[in-house]
Amino acid sequence: MTAPALRSIAVGDEVTPLQRRVTQAEIDAYAEASGDHNPIHVDADFARAVGLPGTIAHGLLELGILAEAISRWAGGSARLGSLECRFSKPLQAGDTITCNGKVIAVDTGAGVATLEVEAQSDRGERVLTNGRASVRLAT
Repeated sequence: MTAPALRSIAVGDEVTPLQRRVTQAEIDAYAEASGDHNPIHVDADFARAVGLPGTIAHGLLELGILAEAISRWAGGSARLGSLECRFSKPLQAGDTITCNGKVIAVDTGAGVATLEVEAQSDRGERVLTNGRASVRLAT
């Protein structure tokens, strides 16, 4: 991947959106890899019993997809300096998540861009909000 050159990045530039359908199989694989087998993620009957419409994705699975979107735009995961956000709404198994970002500041001295980032479901709910990321850009 080629990182955007610092001289070509400007406030207002947008991250290429990344869309991904999050399946129950992916949620199950994440549960296995992370060791987080909370039944709201892996047991649809339990999830419905506690008031959810069905199983939901792990917040950190969603955050990982957002990190992928930013990393692709920046030229690789080594360029992602920081990422934070609020987990606002649950992402249901079968939903498509769309990750977006926009440059809000460029520090040419440090070679870093700051982005506002978020993600929403195909149901129109903002699932990740108040996000900020910093990326190191090529000079």
